Formats: sequence, structure tokens, C-alpha cells
Amino acid sequence: MAAAHRDTRGIVDPAELLARVRFRRPGPAAPLRPYVEQYWLIDWDLTEPYVSHVVPHPAVHIVFQRLAGEDAFVEVAGIPRGLFAQKLEGRGQVCGIKFRPGAFRAVAPARPVSEWTGLRVRQPEVFPDTDPATILDHADDSARVAALDAFLLTLDPRPDPQAELATALVDRIRADRTIRRVTDFARTEGLSVRLLQRLFAAYVGVGPKWVILRYRIHEALERASTEEPVDWAALAADLGYADQAHLVRDFTATVGVTPTAYAQGVR
Repeated sequence: MAAAHRDTRGIVDPAELLARVRFRRPGPAAPLRPYVEQYWLIDWDLTEPYVSHVVPHPAVHIVFQRLAGEDAFVEVAGIPRGLFAQKLEGRGQVCGIKFRPGAFRAVAPARPVSEWTGLRVRQPEVFPDTDPATILDHADDSARVAALDAFLLTLDPRPDPQAELATALVDRIRADRTIRRVTDFARTEGLSVRLLQRLFAAYVGVGPKWVILRYRIHEALERASTEEPVDWAALAADLGYADQAHLVRDFTATVGVTPTAYAQGVR
């Protein structure tokens, strides 16, 4: 089993979540790494309900779930349009597959990824006969990861140069804080804005502007959770905002509270 990831970027108040659940992020088998960023395994046994919130990544997920009071099921979770919320209560278990941006079409090539955006579709046609118990019933993480590997390998993902280009472009946005405008980014990559947007719609599911904004907010969340105090004006400049007010506006619209209120709350 590949080493687990520890990055909690995107999770709203990660300390609060991790105090209530067992959360692990193991990696997939080597042949699947071009397509899968990580698996995520969560188990909980709660005496009181808890609602987790995540600022979405530009990634599609396949999720095997066993929730309190429900039969086990599997779903495709497209990229949420806003803040993602999930109520956890009683005892439950989740085994998720987080695809790399642009890579989901390797297992579902029939339609653009943008058609999954905003949707959570149970037992979709891309794998209608899958029994979620074959993933969820394993007692240890190594066996669950092996079962997830086997499930994906039966879907026979194949390389796609356009998907690889989309993944590389999203990776550049994530790594390069100087990328601030879609027009400039398209020009640098030798693409027209229209071609860039069509590529993202077909393979990522959201537009390049959405991706740029989300990675800025992820960074702001991370800094608010780990730094005390936060110099919001300096952070706004570091993330490429014209001023602090623009950061405050985007953060509040995405997370639902101002950056200052969020930072106070997580402490």
C-alpha cells in the first residue's frame, strides 16, 4: 500500500473533523497513479451528528459508502458547484477514489466531465453491477486499498493525450501562484481561451477560472488554520489578489464566513 497523504487542504476546520473520524489517504497501485491522486478512507462512530464541510477540489470521486440507516452504495460525485457538506451520524464508513483533474474520463469516456459537475449519482451506468460490499467489508486498510485497486483495474483506464494535457494544466495552476488570469494563462500555454475552456469542460468538469479561484481559497484556508495571526493583506498579495477586499469577498462567498471569523473559529 502506497504511503498516505497528510494534506488536509480544502477541509473546513480539519482539526474539528479529525477529532471525530478516522481519516486516511493511502495511494493507489503504481499503474493507477496517472489517473488517481489518492484514496480516502473514513470511519466514524459518533454519539452526536456532525456536518463536515469541504471547499471542493477540481476532482471527480467514486465513493463507496455505508451510512447509518442505509444500505451500502456506490456513487459518482462530480465536482460540487459550491461548498460541499456531508452529515455524519451513528456509525459509518466511506472508501473514496479521488481522480486526478482531467483523469476521470479514463473510466467514463462516454461524456464530458462537465456533465457530472454538481451531481451525485448512485450506482451509475459506468459500473452498474458493482457490489459496494466488496470494498467496504474488508477489515483493514491494506485489503480495502487492494480492493479499490482491483475495482479500477477492471475498468481498464487507458492513456489519453488530451486528458494528460488537462491534468498538466491544472497541476501548473495549483503550483504557480503567478497564474492569475485565464487569458494570460492560455497565451502562455499556446492555446486560445476558447480551446482552453473546451478542454477543461471535457476533461476537468469546471473552467480554468474556477480552478484558479479554488486553489487560492484552499491556500487561504490552510494559512488561516495554521498561522496566528494571519496578515490578510500580505496573503491577498501573495495569492494574486488586487487587494485584501477581493480576498475577503471570494473567501466569504465560498466558505460562508469572513476569513477573520473563520480563523477565530478554528482556534
